[in-house]
Amino acid sequence: MDAHLRELRYFAAVAEELNFTRAAARLFVSQPALSKQIRALERRLGFELFERRPRALALTEQGAALLPAARRILADWDRAYAECRAIGRPRTLVVGMQTAVGRDLQRRAMARFRERAPGWRISLRLVGWDDPSAGLADATSDVAFVWLPVPAEGIAVHVLARERRWVALPEGHPLADHAEVPFADLLAEPFVALPEQAGPLRDFWLAAGHRDGRPPVIGAEATAADEVFEAVASGLGVALVAEGNAALYRRPGVVCRPVTGLPPAELAVAWRADDPRQAPRAFVACLREAAEGRGVTDARGARA
Repeated sequence: MDAHLRELRYFAAVAEELNFTRAAARLFVSQPALSKQIRALERRLGFELFERRPRALALTEQGAALLPAARRILADWDRAYAECRAIGRPRTLVVGMQTAVGRDLQRRAMARFRERAPGWRISLRLVGWDDPSAGLADATSDVAFVWLPVPAEGIAVHVLARERRWVALPEGHPLADHAEVPFADLLAEPFVALPEQAGPLRDFWLAAGHRDGRPPVIGAEATAADEVFEAVASGLGVALVAEGNAALYRRPGVVCRPVTGLPPAELAVAWRADDPRQAPRAFVACLREAAEGRGVTDARGARA
């Protein structure tokens, strides 16, 4: 029975951590989703990979035998994929993003990068919320605009902007007439959530840590920013959004208001820490200069 590469990555992470919670954080997926994937893999293979004890997790004999092979397969695939990507486009920098960047950062950075690396071409790639690394985790992006948090292992980040969180409301919602909305007033509202695969990023945009133990009510899920705003316009729920995105994605049927009682969101540029090439780091440097030159501020006017 064949196993998919993603399943092998999940298995290797759990086998190395011997803890589903730590492995889920490393993979940037939810713990229930990871457990479900491992169970599905075991069913397809026809044997268990882990001994699940009350206070510990251990590899079975089959799991211990599979782990070195899984590591080799993943390493060989990553190397082969990188080599294939380089053929025919050795001087293309793939920039992943989860939302439109705007804020004048992208334009300024690209102008600088073209001056410093005239032989390079930039390819923009929009990635869904189900991959919070925006393509870095599977090496389909070289650098990425991301919203924090992102997986920490192997990924370096630099914060470009800190923005107040706003709430997107359906037009006619009782809170739409308020100048500001306390987050406490939103606790009972149905929310448009990111997919479960987004892990801690989903929790951040649900403000899960600021609900006093009350679980969020999920009215709908969305894998992209446009879907979030369409779901809100359709009356499926409300959604927390970054201040800059409230303006970028403005549309009929949606009203956005600033939220009080929550820390700001952070927009960052991210790259693989072990990438030896100079081009990704040069692009990051151009972005940092663009952010500094623009005087990027947070919601209170402090320099980011």
